[in-house]
Amino acid sequence: MVTATGPKRQIQVNLPIPHEAQLKFIESKAPRKIIRAGRRGGKTVGASIIAVEAFLQGRRVLYVTPTSEQLDKFWFEIKLALVNLIEAGIYYKNETMHLIEKHGTENRIRGKTAWNADMLRGDYADLLIMDEYQLMGEDVWELVGAPMLLDNNGDAVFIYTPPSLHSRSVSKARDPRHAAKMFKRAQNDTTGRWATFHFMSSENPHISIVALDDLSRDMTALAYRQEVLAEDIEEIPGALWKRAMIDASRVDSYPLLSRIVVGVDPPGGVTECGIVVAGTALIGTDTHGYLLKDCSLRGSPESWASKVVDSYVEYEADRIVGEANYGGDMVENTIRQVAKNQKESIAYKNVQATRGKAVRAEPIVALYEQGLIHHVGHFPLLEEELCSWIPGESRYSPNRLDALVWTFNELMLGNYSTEVMKAPVDTGRRNVLNEIY
Repeated sequence: MVTATGPKRQIQVNLPIPHEAQLKFIESKAPRKIIRAGRRGGKTVGASIIAVEAFLQGRRVLYVTPTSEQLDKFWFEIKLALVNLIEAGIYYKNETMHLIEKHGTENRIRGKTAWNADMLRGDYADLLIMDEYQLMGEDVWELVGAPMLLDNNGDAVFIYTPPSLHSRSVSKARDPRHAAKMFKRAQNDTTGRWATFHFMSSENPHISIVALDDLSRDMTALAYRQEVLAEDIEEIPGALWKRAMIDASRVDSYPLLSRIVVGVDPPGGVTECGIVVAGTALIGTDTHGYLLKDCSLRGSPESWASKVVDSYVEYEADRIVGEANYGGDMVENTIRQVAKNQKESIAYKNVQATRGKAVRAEPIVALYEQGLIHHVGHFPLLEEELCSWIPGESRYSPNRLDALVWTFNELMLGNYSTEVMKAPVDTGRRNVLNEIY
């Protein structure tokens, strides 16, 4: 409990007593702090303590999170802390705007939800706290957050929990590992400008260990390490794909391609539709595959079918391959109807999953290991899914992974791919296609 000066009297401020891990980042004087913490570890309560203490010092504080749940928790804590000052009329509270301020001054504390830069525009602060930062688009900080601190050389606090495959499905980030990469850069800082903090869910003495153990039974081992132990994991034990393997054969450009395929893995329920574009070329005596684009999206059948057809046209693809297990003829019919509406002629092939994902994926992984599949540029969301999926453990459908596997199976392992690669590449890709059809 602390006190604040009011008209002719001292008024109590009701701040919670921080636990040991919270106290470390609360007391840090670094202008840039990044906190990696497990679920229910107390990071939002710690953020509220930082915010209230800064506010009482006359600063302008802005708390930002993409989730209304986190905002509600933060708002509850700061209202509880400042209730006596608000009731005494020293500070004004606006519930709708999640704002507490001192009349006639720049001294205020405000909470907002923001997934992207546009949602954060129109405000400024000299202390910016970004909670659940791993779920925000990078532009929240890059385009708006950092510039708003320039006038007063303000401070920033970044708070995140390493995202599991399930939680990152709602992320708006281009790179789901952007928070982890910031943490790593901050660890290497030698100027004193940055400070890093890491604590697990179990370090919060106010949560039930029994409840935490019960929660862990509903999580995969990987999700537990990420969301409870708060570990940033680059190479995941048991995952078929490794980041080093992908990086080793990454390229910036690609040769003349003999064949291009658009692969589609339809969404099961509310998941996203996996859509990738890839091609093959003959280099020496070996067939090499090139991943050209990840077009995966979450949306209606018409929206993802339109993306499939648009990609087919953009890359002058030779065929679309789509999994028929979920949706059956619906997938093909929807894509063909969209193509008809756009007056486009397409070649389409249904593929059936008769074996498990791991069995289908392993031959493709072998091609990666041999350096025969190349990513043309970077595909953060797809690569994160590839490198996070563990056969037999992952409980969420890896649609991007499935689309990639279908595509390279068609391009590099099927009978048709052998016929195409026998044709002379220098005739041009379209001429090769005409010879086959």
